[in-house]
Amino acid sequence: MREIPVSLIADAVRDLCIEANQFLPQSLADTLAQSVEKEHSPLARGVLCDLCRNLDAAKELNVPICQDTGMAVVFLEIGQDVHLVGGDLNAAVNEGVSRGYLEGYLRCSVVSDPVRRDHNTGDNTPAVLHLSMVPGEQVKVTVAPKGFGSENMSAVRMLTPSATPEKIVAEVTDVIRKAGGNPCPPIVVGVGIGGDFELAAYLAKKALCRDVAERNPDPFYADLEQRMLESVNALGIGPQGFGGDVTALAVNIETYPTHIAGLPLAVNVGCHVTRHSSRVI
Repeated sequence: MREIPVSLIADAVRDLCIEANQFLPQSLADTLAQSVEKEHSPLARGVLCDLCRNLDAAKELNVPICQDTGMAVVFLEIGQDVHLVGGDLNAAVNEGVSRGYLEGYLRCSVVSDPVRRDHNTGDNTPAVLHLSMVPGEQVKVTVAPKGFGSENMSAVRMLTPSATPEKIVAEVTDVIRKAGGNPCPPIVVGVGIGGDFELAAYLAKKALCRDVAERNPDPFYADLEQRMLESVNALGIGPQGFGGDVTALAVNIETYPTHIAGLPLAVNVGCHVTRHSSRVI
């Protein structure tokens, strides 16, 4: 049994909030740069080049890569041989978010009441926290700041079990078609298939945290990712909605067994700065 003070988790969350907002995962930055060569529209190529220059400027000036520094989504994979000591885990996570956003001079965008919306919490807390138990004696911390220009374009659809792969591709494509230029394309599309209503949404969010260079390990779903990517890009929405070949940079699918009577499908849209950063304690 390994003891880990929750203060270490708070420190990690603090650092990752800042890091994720200032630096795009390298594989996504590379994919964005490579997309310039795939784009035939001169206007769209210019937009893509501007987006790449924005990443470079953020790195040089030590500022966020987007003005919407997101709601903090935190994934904790806790080893079952870990004993967390020194305080409350939830409080430690929120302390880390608070320190990260205030000390990193990140925009605080969380309102305390979702309907009355009369009070900003002032430090971007509370976080959206997902916990999972895994073998081992380590804790993996992932922070994924989620901007709402793209989050607002996401959807859950409860399909019937008779839905074919073609139907699933069409449903995902329809979500992106309706989104248009709102989520700041080129986008990353997270797709959750299976489980139930809420698990499908979790799977879609988790899919956005997978490296865009990695395909689903199941060849069937890897092929489905490619088919979805081609279908979305055929929409012609293009970078920032100006038209073009590159509407999406990647589609990531995560799956889970489901009930015989249904087929939950969730689409979580990530903008061209689909941010996430991890640390293992």
